[in-house]
Order: sequence, then C-alpha cells, then structure tokens
Amino acid sequence: MSKRAADAADEHSSALKAGGRPIADAPPDEVGEFEDEFEDEFESEDEILEAGVDGRPDAEREEEEKEAMDVDKQTFIPGRTKLGPGETLSPDPSTYDMLHTLSTPWPCLSFDIVRDRLGDNRKTYPATVYAVTGTQAEGGRAKDNELMVLKMSGLSRMEKEGEDSDSDSDSDDDMGEPILEHKSIPLGSTTNRIRSHQTPSQSGDYSKPPQTLTATMLENSQVLIHDVTAHLTSFDVPGTVLPPSASKPLSTLRMHKAEGYALDWSPLQPLGKLLTGDNDGLIYVTTRTEGGGWVTDTRPFTAHTSSVEELQWSPNERNVFSSASSDGSVKVWDVRSKSRKPAVDVQVSKTDVNVMSWSNQTFHLLATGADDGQWAVWDLRHWKPNAAGQITSQAVASFDFHKEPVTSIEWHPSDDSVVAVGSADNTVTLWDLAVELDDEESRQVAMADIPSQLLFVHYMESVKEVHWQAQMPGTLMATGGNGFSVFKTISV
Repeated sequence: MSKRAADAADEHSSALKAGGRPIADAPPDEVGEFEDEFEDEFESEDEILEAGVDGRPDAEREEEEKEAMDVDKQTFIPGRTKLGPGETLSPDPSTYDMLHTLSTPWPCLSFDIVRDRLGDNRKTYPATVYAVTGTQAEGGRAKDNELMVLKMSGLSRMEKEGEDSDSDSDSDDDMGEPILEHKSIPLGSTTNRIRSHQTPSQSGDYSKPPQTLTATMLENSQVLIHDVTAHLTSFDVPGTVLPPSASKPLSTLRMHKAEGYALDWSPLQPLGKLLTGDNDGLIYVTTRTEGGGWVTDTRPFTAHTSSVEELQWSPNERNVFSSASSDGSVKVWDVRSKSRKPAVDVQVSKTDVNVMSWSNQTFHLLATGADDGQWAVWDLRHWKPNAAGQITSQAVASFDFHKEPVTSIEWHPSDDSVVAVGSADNTVTLWDLAVELDDEESRQVAMADIPSQLLFVHYMESVKEVHWQAQMPGTLMATGGNGFSVFKTISV
C-alpha cells in the first residue's frame, strides 16, 4: 500500500472489535457493483476538454497537475506510518496480480467461498469466484437482511505500468469488465457467521453438481440451513426461474438462547455435521440423518466460562474439534466423550481469542488470533499435561505486529507455512513462517521492527473475514465495512 496526496482528507471510519457491527448507511439502488480503484476523474471527453480551458499555458498546467498527483511510494505500515494532512492510501498496482473491489447494499460480517467445477490450480484470466454471504441491515431494517449467493466473473489480471494493453500474446488475460450476478434469500435477521458445505451426489450421477448447503448463524440466535444448489446452477443456465420453495430453509435450529459467532461444518462427514457456539459459552453438535433430517444433541459442551468465538473440526479426525473463547483459552474435544469435558484445555491469551484456524496440511498446527492484536501458531503435540495435570505450552511462532484485534485468520490451503490474517487495524496481512533473516540482513533492509515473515499488507476498512480461494492459487477474498476485495498478490 502506498500513500497518495489528495485534495480531500481521509474519511476512513474507526476499526471495529471482532464481532462488532459497523453503522450502515441506507442501501444504494443496486444490489452490488464492482468499483474501479483506478477510475479516471473525468467521465467524458467533453468534461476533459472543458477542464483544460483555464487560460494558462499547457506546460504550466500539466506541471501543476503532476505535482498534485505526486505519489509517495513508501510502504504504509499500520500502527507505524502516519498519514499527513490530505494524504490517503492507494494500492501499488505493481504488487498485485489481480485486484477487484465489490460494494454491497449492506455490510457483510461473514462470507464463504463455494467450491466450483471449473477446475483446480487455475491460473488464467479472466477468473470466476462463487461465494455466499449474509447482510447486516441496521437502523430498524432487520427484515431487509438476506443471504446472497454470488457469482463474480470476468475478474481480470492487473494491468501493469508500461505493459502493452493491446498485446495479444496471452489471449487468456482478458481485460474486460468484471460481472457480478446474485441470488437472494430473505433472512429477516443479521448474519453473524455463514459457512458452506458440499455433499456428494446422492443419486450416484457425478455429472450433476454436488449439493451445496449453507449454515447461517443469525443475530436472533437461530441457525438456518439452506440448500443453495439451484441458486448456483441458475447462474449458468439462462432463463432459470427459481420457485419460492428454493428460498425456504431445510431446517431452522433453535437450541441457542443467545446469539453466537462460532460455526463449522465437518470436512469428514459428507452428509453434514455442524458445530455451533454461542455467547453463553455453549457448543452444540447437529447431524444430518440418512433420511435428510437434522438432529441436534441436546447436551451442550459447556467448559468455557465466556463466549465461544470460533469452532474448528479436526481436518483428519472425524470426532475431534477445537474451540476458542473470549475466556482466552483453546480447548480440544472428542464428541464421543461421555463426560462432555475437553480432552485438552490451554490458556493461550490474556485477552479474547477471536479466531482460530487448523492447518489442513500439517494437522498438529493450530493458529489463533486475539483481541490484543497478537496471533500465534501452536503445536498440538506439545499440549500434554505435566505431572500436576496442567498444560503449559509455548507458541511455535508469535507476532504482535497488529495493534488492533485480529478478526480473521486462515492457513493457505496448500502451503503450511503461509497464513492470511485480517485485523481491525484495516489490513489483511500475508505471512510466510518459513522465511528467516538474520540480524544483519534485517538491518540491511531497514525493517528491524517489521517481522521478516511479513509478506504483504492489503488495506481495506474494518476487515471482518478473509478466505483463500483454494482452486485459484494465491487468490484471496476479504469482507469489510465497505464491501469485498478479491485479490492476488505477486508475493504468494
């Protein structure tokens, strides 16, 4: 991120604590639209010509305009770099392979990327991303909240300075306009957390798309389960008309008496097995039966003394899950335990543990992010009780780079050394734990107080969630107070 001189002062809103809600303005007429980060100031040729008629020599005017648009290309480091009067932030195009922004009628606290059938390891452009999200309509307009199924296509590669835009050397790098399509399902309450899950074809016909389910935790404490398969399919079948029944939930779960933010589908239970946690510290397990019904175990897991902020199923053990709480602890559970007590209980922070991510590549690694801005990586093999029955553990890696709460954290889907972190300091940061610099190298690059593992800083307001697009290497999507970013850096 670079600093850019501008006529207007910076109007960024203050960052939010994890779980907090930004104040939303009245929605625009359009449901959503892509925004051009580098849009020209003047829209029409007539406006350009009129703007240039001021009676001064062209050379004088051009020199003044050049000075007004002068860019200070130093790197902006949150908590360390201060913006001067009239300065705003501008992305450095040379550091991105792709960058698109998307505005929505209301802020979205949570979203999930939906796996598609366009192939894995995709690196060509234009790109396509499918996602689900839920809105946060405030100001007495809760009834306007909806679940949105999104298709973002025509996502082009970033055009670099000095690059010949007319070159046809790579026909895949189409620089056309991005396209947003959406389908909406009424919810009637704010979405605190949403996650998607795909089940195998029940008919055995694998030419048909898998069933895509969503679980949505609402502010009113209900958990809704929808089948959005038809909504996703309709994007690619022109003329499809969805019946009203397509918007009805498969199930409405009402076991929680308080709202919550913790939600996760088991990756090892194809039919669907769901964890949900609330602000009372209660964790429930809901299982889909062979007949398609949903059964919730009425005996909650209750060892946390404060709200459950995050839940994660083990990526390799189908009966094991972990929980993170505002009581500062992480606990590991076995659903088969008759005692309903955690198998492992570790205090990892003196503040709220807001988010957590279990590595899908190295199963004994767990990353956590806390309210004090610190995030850390833990080795579960070290979480064993001592002679007194207590568990004390040192983090494998710990970073206090962020000065505001960590609001999202996620391991790279195929590289167990790379982690994406979102923070209320209005940034998404990318980290490579495999990078090491000695003291002399650190001094040479003049970044002694910046961790050598920090790869990249992406700026966006009030970051709430960050997810990797696993089928498009290095591509991320993030949501914040002003909408979504879809981007890929040259660093990953």
